[in-house]
Amino acid sequence: MKASIDTLINTTSDLSLKTIAQKVKNNERITDAEGITLFEKGSLPFVGALANFIRERLHGDTTYFNRNFHIEPTNVCVFSCKFCSYSKLYAHKEEGWELSIDQMLDIVKSYDNKPITEVHIVGGVHPKMNMEYFIELMQKIKAHRPSLHVKAFTAVELDYMFRKAKLSIEEGMKQLHAAGLDSLPGGGAEIFAPAIREQIAADKVNADGWLKIHETAHNLGMHSNATMLYGHIEKYEDRIDHMKRLRELQDKTHGFNTFIPLKFRNHDNEMSYVAESTITEDMRLYSIARIYLDNFPHLKAYWPMLGRENAQMSLSFGVNDIDGTIDDSTKIYSMAGSEEQTPAMSTEELVTLIKQVKRRPVERDTLYNIVKDYSNVDFATEAVESLQN
Repeated sequence: MKASIDTLINTTSDLSLKTIAQKVKNNERITDAEGITLFEKGSLPFVGALANFIRERLHGDTTYFNRNFHIEPTNVCVFSCKFCSYSKLYAHKEEGWELSIDQMLDIVKSYDNKPITEVHIVGGVHPKMNMEYFIELMQKIKAHRPSLHVKAFTAVELDYMFRKAKLSIEEGMKQLHAAGLDSLPGGGAEIFAPAIREQIAADKVNADGWLKIHETAHNLGMHSNATMLYGHIEKYEDRIDHMKRLRELQDKTHGFNTFIPLKFRNHDNEMSYVAESTITEDMRLYSIARIYLDNFPHLKAYWPMLGRENAQMSLSFGVNDIDGTIDDSTKIYSMAGSEEQTPAMSTEELVTLIKQVKRRPVERDTLYNIVKDYSNVDFATEAVESLQN
């Protein structure tokens, strides 16, 4: 690994790129201007090599996944984001779905006696699904399966809940945490730059509000994830500005688990005229995120969005986590034209995908505690032993 980065430094003729590579080797933070330089001048082999160096310095060949399932309470929403192919405006709610608490609890019960560690709950912002509704839902989930980690609600959903309940962010977060909310997903961040956010998601919580909700969660001892929607009308400067604000908050709280770049998909939404980013640009984005976000322990590729082969490829470009088994329970990206129209992978399929690129598959829980190392697991042998027992 050392020889590889030394070779990169010695063979790079551009002084600005050589300086960045030397910083990466020395484990020094790059500046915002250097981040932009990587987008403007860094080739995929160059940024990929740096990102892989960092990935292997942090995690070696370890690649994480978890066993989770999604619940999407509704796709009815009071907001109208132009990039969204998932939600139906509340005025047209007959076109969407609304799950009752009992229906959602039935989904949870369907995983009884299965080694699932996390339920991921996100959906549209429905005016009738308020604080009391979700508090009751989480209390019932925890009563049924206390050990199940509840990762739920984007900052957009939370902002609406708190305003509707006339609660401060801290009061609202405390109530949800007490009811069973364990951590937050990273959705709703989109892109923080005000001029771009105004064009694509004008009516939802702004960047300051998103960051404040996550900071409050961190201060209450909860962890969260962070995302960025890329590949639409944003510029390189907007990407760095977004990651800068995340990096600054992480310096302050150390509460983010992972960063998840989310590729814009243009199927059946108001931004269908915008061409999607190429796979080369996707891998460059992952690589530069790994280089810039030096205080984020993990970088995740959400495989239902990228597709299996592209998620596998990302493991050479800084990524050390490819999310979970998901089960066939999330429609947010399949409705936007993602590679995976029925996103479900078995543990064996995930492990095989990781092993095919010479990485070490490790099952984790939501907080990255190791559940099981699958490096030497023989699924055929395990199946036979299970039948014999």
